[in-house]
Amino acid sequence: MKGFMQWFKSSNKMKRWMFLILIGILLACYGLAKILVMKEISFYEVGKVVVIFVLGFISIVLGLIFLNKRTLEVLIESTDERMENKKNVNVKSLIFDKTVYDKGPNIVVIGGGTGLNTVLSGLKKYTSNLTAIVTISDYGEEATNSRKALNMLPLGDVKDSIISLASKEDEVQNLFNYEFKRGRLEGLSFSDIYFSAMKEINGKFEESIRKSNEVLNMVGKVIPVTLDEMKITAELANGYMIDQKSKIQEVVAEKVTKINRIILNPANCKVAPGVVDAIKEADCIIIGPGSLYTNVIPNLLVNGVAKAIKESNAIKVYVSNIMTEPGQTDDYGVSDHLNAIIEHCGNGVVDYCIYDTGEIIPEIIKKYNLEGQDLVEQDVEKIKGIKFLQRNLAMVTSGHIRHDPNLVAASVIELICDDLKYQDKQNDPQYLMLNNKLREEKRINKIKKAMKKKEEKGNVEKLEKGKHVKALRGKSKFSDKYKDRIESIRQSDRKINMQAIFTEEADEINPRVTEIAEKNKRRKEKSKKSKSKRAKRMQKMS
Repeated sequence: MKGFMQWFKSSNKMKRWMFLILIGILLACYGLAKILVMKEISFYEVGKVVVIFVLGFISIVLGLIFLNKRTLEVLIESTDERMENKKNVNVKSLIFDKTVYDKGPNIVVIGGGTGLNTVLSGLKKYTSNLTAIVTISDYGEEATNSRKALNMLPLGDVKDSIISLASKEDEVQNLFNYEFKRGRLEGLSFSDIYFSAMKEINGKFEESIRKSNEVLNMVGKVIPVTLDEMKITAELANGYMIDQKSKIQEVVAEKVTKINRIILNPANCKVAPGVVDAIKEADCIIIGPGSLYTNVIPNLLVNGVAKAIKESNAIKVYVSNIMTEPGQTDDYGVSDHLNAIIEHCGNGVVDYCIYDTGEIIPEIIKKYNLEGQDLVEQDVEKIKGIKFLQRNLAMVTSGHIRHDPNLVAASVIELICDDLKYQDKQNDPQYLMLNNKLREEKRINKIKKAMKKKEEKGNVEKLEKGKHVKALRGKSKFSDKYKDRIESIRQSDRKINMQAIFTEEADEINPRVTEIAEKNKRRKEKSKKSKSKRAKRMQKMS
């Protein structure tokens, strides 16, 4: 209510146009009422009524036009910090200066890998105040020939984050991932050449990344969490230490153990300039999704990062993984992921946890099961002090389960809107823009979902008609939705196993059966021969 009353302040200049609209409505209603109650109509009376009605209609139209114009001017006054005189704002500045549209909540995303890039791709539709904090590390893996030739740091996560925040994502991706095939540049990656050139021009590595945000017309910016080449050591529960990321899965499986903790090497990695300030100024801090022990936790272990997050007033959100990762999070639930973060960084790093509903087609899950992966268990009741939000976050692309960028971003923005609403800021320009964008995205996603269902239904009907196959419907392992389909898959597996058993037994029995048949055949032949001999003897005797 407090926010609503602010629109009626004299400084906002809204009341005059509201009053004009009210006058217009009264005049228009008077004109219509006059016609209805007239017993005799003369030209003078008709002209008078028409003039009153037209004046009322014009007043309504002008009032609406100037009210909307003033609303846009107030929006500029509230959001455009560069304006010196905010009392004389021209609405044309809103049309020709698009910064008011681009502004949004200040969001910091911490992590690495495809999970981080997914979140960035979705959020850049809602705000340009995005900061990606990523690692500079190859985690003990051997450097590429391109990196060796140019003496470059491992910038894989930096490069991928820049691609995700680029205005033209596909074009920048093709450019940065291009590797020269011939000439003196053969074997060199364009991204390594670009970062090497930027470092030579700007002198410092961190300055070259900051300048890249402007050169590549990015929505937001990328900051390395540390300028030291960070390496990690995984300590297993049995005391075994692993220095290379690629060997973690193999050693964990071989030793039949799990990761106990992650150690940074060097342990005193200095936080890069700008990281702590970005965290302090953030409205929302997002951690994950991504590989828990190699992408998420290492960023939080850098000196000063976890402390800055705890001291920040921002909304702190952890986006949970959908599937477990072999060798890292085998049999992990949501609670195990959160406990690992708390054990390494302490309490106060996460306020909210967004996790997936788990409604994924069982046939896709079965493929992951064969590779030693499974759905992350939704055991949220085991964690206290953290608010949990269950959302539909998953999508299946090219047979792989991934976080949907639009659904993850919508969940985060919805959380920010709820927080603004709690602060009674429903009429705040930021809330209005975010809420409108959110509603529009939900409407578009709803249409896409309906079209997809219609297409799938059509495919099922074609399958039934052509092959006389009955479509199966079901639910995930957490509910009844895929119950029938899971049972069908299990029955199919049982049949396959039984057939395999019968085949093995048949393979063992067949030689014996053949041997017995041959013996019987020989016996019959002997018996036949003996009978013929007897018959011949009897003939001779007779």
